[in-house]
Amino acid sequence: MSVLRAKKRHAAGTRSRDLPLKKPLAGQRILVGRARHQAGALSSTLRKLGAEILEIPFIEIRRPRSFRPLDTALKNARDYDWLILTSVNGVEAMWERAERLRLSKKHLQHLQIAAIGPATKKAIVERGLKVDVMPEEYVAESVVRSLRNRVKGKSVLLVRAKVARDVIPRELRLAGASVDVVEAYETVMPRASRARLQAALKNPKRKPDAITFTSSSTVRNFVALMGKTSPRFLENVKLASIGPVTSATLKEAGLRVDIETSEFTIPGLVSAIVASRSRV
Repeated sequence: MSVLRAKKRHAAGTRSRDLPLKKPLAGQRILVGRARHQAGALSSTLRKLGAEILEIPFIEIRRPRSFRPLDTALKNARDYDWLILTSVNGVEAMWERAERLRLSKKHLQHLQIAAIGPATKKAIVERGLKVDVMPEEYVAESVVRSLRNRVKGKSVLLVRAKVARDVIPRELRLAGASVDVVEAYETVMPRASRARLQAALKNPKRKPDAITFTSSSTVRNFVALMGKTSPRFLENVKLASIGPVTSATLKEAGLRVDIETSEFTIPGLVSAIVASRSRV
């Protein structure tokens, strides 16, 4: 090869390496419906992959009407063998109450703890506690399978949202456990999102290419926020679900499930959205 040809090849190779790689979600507008304080991680990850993000919260996290049941349970934590936490919101609310009651992590260290998924586990571990069980699938049914043979004759404290499926307490009681369920927070529909959502769906310049759903609550509130908006405004909009329970709620509401992650986490949801683009 001549020196001149070698130089040309080197220059061409350098130029190709310097060209930015096309981001997999470039040109996509994605509506993130998580609660405002939780939307950041999902939005930032999608944005890094090239997506334009529209944040309109479908749920809002609020304090329960009374913290008395949770406070009582925490004060009597010595009476429990197991603690089950099903969300980061539950961990944060529980820890805030423990601090207000001046209870240290030592007050809870005797407990065996089950976390429904990696984000919940991380929040628990960051507070100095050990997680003994995290199920293979991050849904209530998998929590039950992981604990059914370990809780007979045991006392279990389940800290969760005000409105939640009763799979865990019902099945663990059938397995011989004594289960106390306490509310750490509640999810409500942010009414201020109604006009923004309807306007976005009706405006071709703002209409999303995909909408993310991270829980059954986000689905139910989305439907309520849409109101009488015609379903035709969802044509050509992909509905992305974080897992089978959320997907079932979408179907119950008469909506499609265009994207569903096999790993019921935010990173899994992002991967599923990217994979759906590669199939286009």
